[in-house]
Amino acid sequence: MRRARKSMAQMNVVPYIDVMLVLLVIFMVTAPMMQAGVAIDAPDADASPLQSDNQQEPLIILVDQRGQYLLQDGDTLNAKQLTTYVKEQLAGKRNRAVNIRADAGVEYQYVMTAMVAAQRAGATAIHLLADPVKPK
Repeated sequence: MRRARKSMAQMNVVPYIDVMLVLLVIFMVTAPMMQAGVAIDAPDADASPLQSDNQQEPLIILVDQRGQYLLQDGDTLNAKQLTTYVKEQLAGKRNRAVNIRADAGVEYQYVMTAMVAAQRAGATAIHLLADPVKPK
């Protein structure tokens, strides 16, 4: 004699929990990678931020303590490559600003080299970025 099969009134949530745990692990592993960047300790400056009427996103060049020129996407360039890169980025965007953010301990020569490269590439607005002074 066959027993009647009972209908299952509850939903089995174990597979959903497994999937959620896998997603949690994936997000925990990839989240730090999304924030990877270059640590630049910019000098402090007691000045108010400049207001810009330029609607274009500025081109930001980072200069680290070793004198390497880093781009927003993490690529490293030398001085000759920097001029070519800035020229390519400014093509068709005449009023786009170039912002240079240098580490506080970097030699001044590296900052000047970045400024000259931007000028040779045709940049008309070159800015040096600094961290605001923190109130004590």
